[in-house]
Amino acid sequence: MPDSHGHPRPHISHATHIESWLLDMDGVLVREEHPIDGATDFLQRLRDRGTPFLVLTNNSMYTRRDLSARLRWNGLEVPEDHIWTSALATAVFLDAQRPRGTAFVIGEVGLTTALHDIGYTQSENEPDYVVVGETRSYSFDRITRAVRLVGEGARFIATNPDPTGPSLEGPLPATGAVTALISKATGRQPYFIGKPNPLMIRSALRELKAHSETTAMVGDRMDTDVVAGLEAGLHTVLVLSGVSSAESANQYPYKPSRVVGSVAELAAELIDAD
Repeated sequence: MPDSHGHPRPHISHATHIESWLLDMDGVLVREEHPIDGATDFLQRLRDRGTPFLVLTNNSMYTRRDLSARLRWNGLEVPEDHIWTSALATAVFLDAQRPRGTAFVIGEVGLTTALHDIGYTQSENEPDYVVVGETRSYSFDRITRAVRLVGEGARFIATNPDPTGPSLEGPLPATGAVTALISKATGRQPYFIGKPNPLMIRSALRELKAHSETTAMVGDRMDTDVVAGLEAGLHTVLVLSGVSSAESANQYPYKPSRVVGSVAELAAELIDAD
């Protein structure tokens, strides 16, 4: 299939045909705090080859440094500059839309740090934006304040639409659940930055200085990772080590460029090529 410029895309039948990689985290590299088989080998091969890659996550709670440390604890070496979060993508978007603006923020350090780093000021007084991200400390007072600010005209932004997030004990309410409270009370829907919005992918490509024509998005969800990659013009690889199964993937009106059991298959291809 040709790319948007009419040029033929590189064939994706083999991992060596890809020049840069975007990798979802949960379900691709880790599952329930444990590395997925092949993840360590795959990351090592990318480092050995000098292949650019970013690990993507819709979770906006943690900074890059935090996530790098958590992955290292789980046995995966991912430098912090190889991590891209929905909080960082949100900061990039806001910086382009309204530089050095103000925001009322519901979220954790990953989001507040990203906004601080682009020169944003947190304010409860006529802020430009209400920005909602992942949090484990829900506050009725802050949600009430967000409802009133959105009702008064503040622009409504959220890092990602995920209604739940994973934990060892089971699903947890996530950003999409909190924004639903505000939306129900105000009649206003937020603009979501994270996957499946291709903005998340495009911001990662710019960070990586990579081209969509030679980049692959590897994910375990058809409804976020694969569709975001497709809409951003990337090759897409669905791994069956997470949420989507081969059967459920067939129910969607779109399909990935390739389906593999896990990143172990991609690692084996790179190993064979070396």
